[in-house]
Amino acid sequence: MGKVMLEVKNLKTKYVTRFHEDVYAVDGVSLSIEEGKSLGVAGESGCGKSTLALSMMGYYFPPLHYISGDIIIDGRNISGMKPDDVRKTILGTEIAYIPQAAMNALNPTQKIIRFLEDVVRAHQPRADKKEIRELAEARFAELGLPAEVLDKHAVELSGGMKQRTVIAVSTILNPKVLIADEPSSALDVTSQKMVIKMMRELMEKGYIKSMLFITHELPLLYNVTDDIMVMYAGQIVERGTAKEMVFDPVHPYSHGLMGSILVPEEGTRGHKLAAIPGTPPNLKKPPQGCRFAERCKYCKPECRYSGIPENNFADGRMYRCLMGLDELKEVYSHE
Repeated sequence: MGKVMLEVKNLKTKYVTRFHEDVYAVDGVSLSIEEGKSLGVAGESGCGKSTLALSMMGYYFPPLHYISGDIIIDGRNISGMKPDDVRKTILGTEIAYIPQAAMNALNPTQKIIRFLEDVVRAHQPRADKKEIRELAEARFAELGLPAEVLDKHAVELSGGMKQRTVIAVSTILNPKVLIADEPSSALDVTSQKMVIKMMRELMEKGYIKSMLFITHELPLLYNVTDDIMVMYAGQIVERGTAKEMVFDPVHPYSHGLMGSILVPEEGTRGHKLAAIPGTPPNLKKPPQGCRFAERCKYCKPECRYSGIPENNFADGRMYRCLMGLDELKEVYSHE
């Protein structure tokens, strides 16, 4: 086992609405990522993926609130740190974030070099413009961006160039953990492949030590990450290797999720797409039993009333279900 770069233990966070209602968007999540490894997070919209990403940075502002749990980056627990301390000592160097809709994250009134100067000087106040420009030009060259992009505004760049620019800004200080929240969304297929290839190269060259890659597309994660975990209604319901999760998912939700997606490696002949009925539960009042019970076609009475299922560990993978591994495989074999 390699060195653990990021470890999250039983993390719980919530949103507080303007009506003072609590929405438990991340409820007891635990995960770890080793140095040199990448972990994918998949799940349908609203399951808590992006909230988990924001929560792991330890940078909380209303309506998002920390409840409990630990966030440990390279042995340092950042839980409970003041926002100003997180911004000055953690963000950008220990952990960095590529936001969803990253192409819209750049201020259209500023030149790209100004973003980089702000990021570097937040951690290195004495860095001069020449040093920062040399650092930026070197990183941009690594990402296939010409140096003249530094003197342009965001509106002058194509979608793919904007995305690569945001990645360059996020990784300029070589963070130990990079969280990428759907970094290839809204891009054409060619640009998607380029962005994914570039992020893998950043890891291979050691500019980032580990990566958490978030998307709702399980097949995409198969080509990007080492492990995949599936999130549902604020909880992790399964984790395994990328190959296991795409071709042999165990949890009924993971199984249904993959059944609703075409996987190029499997081909389309004889593959019938299936939808998952119903909608996710209301996280203002989460159900007392399995959160997937109302949508699960294998649901038993005890699934609804026996409390939240414990994590099961079998064959090197984790899943959260009252049914045993053999029983689940048996029911899948008859479909």
